[in-house]
Amino acid sequence: MKFMKLTAIAFVTLALVLVLLSAGCTQPAGTSSGSAAVPSANGTVGILETAGVGPMPSLLATGQVDGYIAWQPVVEAGVESNIGHVAVYSKDLPPAGEWSDHPQNVFVVRKDFYAQNPDFVNDFSALNLAATQYINDHPQETAAIDADWLAGGQNFTYGNVSVSSVTAVNNSIPTIEFSNNPSDSWKASTSDFVQALINLGTVRGFVANSTNQDTVLYNFQPFTSATAIISSKNVITPAPMQNTVGVGYLMAVDHSALFVAVKDWQYFNDTYGIALKPEDLTKAKPDVADFIVNGQKVATVNLVPANAGPNLMQLAATNSIQMSYVGVPPAISAIDQGIPITIAYPIDNLGSGLVVANGAPVQDWQSFAAWAKARSDAGKPLVIAAPGKGSIQDVMIRSALQNSGITVTEVKV
Repeated sequence: MKFMKLTAIAFVTLALVLVLLSAGCTQPAGTSSGSAAVPSANGTVGILETAGVGPMPSLLATGQVDGYIAWQPVVEAGVESNIGHVAVYSKDLPPAGEWSDHPQNVFVVRKDFYAQNPDFVNDFSALNLAATQYINDHPQETAAIDADWLAGGQNFTYGNVSVSSVTAVNNSIPTIEFSNNPSDSWKASTSDFVQALINLGTVRGFVANSTNQDTVLYNFQPFTSATAIISSKNVITPAPMQNTVGVGYLMAVDHSALFVAVKDWQYFNDTYGIALKPEDLTKAKPDVADFIVNGQKVATVNLVPANAGPNLMQLAATNSIQMSYVGVPPAISAIDQGIPITIAYPIDNLGSGLVVANGAPVQDWQSFAAWAKARSDAGKPLVIAAPGKGSIQDVMIRSALQNSGITVTEVKV
């Protein structure tokens, strides 16, 4: 199977990891370069980086991997299609308790764009907060909207695997906590991700060396302003923008706030005076929308999907997009590398899971670790697919394996 090349950001990440490998922090094994494996007391697991999550169910169904870690709805799609079962949701990955309410996705904004267009960003953020409330109040309607956006209302199809999109999304939504509140506990959990990235060697720059990570990572003013807008229902109409605004996202249930805002634009227009109206109302997955405030078109917005978070951050680096829904680790890594973005507020928490083949002797992380050791001892190390180096799922599985004393290797196809 042919996979897409790693993005420029991923190459930087890989280079940092290789520096650590040569220093003895992590031992490489069995890669295409022919390096020899260093035995681990608790076994070895190979990580196969894929181009997003799309290939994963098919890879599992055809036995090319033993499992995958993904975002929703691909976790539930694997279960619903009867090709696998959930070994563990991300909240239960080790260390015990650390990820019990972990951040998943955030809304990021280029600093220069916010400085030049604060009213626009604040109004767009108010729409995100309103959409989050809609999701929590209307989960079934949200599931129908998501299924339409993600699959045109048809089945999800991954190679030779097909499953009802509505069922998979309905099962996904309860595993996700949709919230925009950057609480102290949320910031503490985000700091856990920072430390995990430092331990993995992928964060070594501005964030790692900062004496005040809050200042480097966050600007919560859009959240504060958006909260006031929703509360007062007093929306400032920004001046019309000459340039098209780019907004990035992933084809994931995590980004339902965008999907419901666009698909049910009339509700948000009538209720809040803010709308993201698709220019083509017939499209299941709109790519261009008008941002409307108090009945006036303010900007044309390009809706830009990507395969994984690092791809979105590359687009932000080149100013191809000015705002984005993205996983926490890619955002942290981008800031660490000097990309001029800031985290404005959370989008959701939880919502990832590790799926293994049906028949695997796994019910939780402990049995997964035991299976990994047994397979490694038998000379057939497990292969787990992850969606791109530096993605939230990639960081979590590597951190969990490291915490369990399991050696991680890179697998090429």
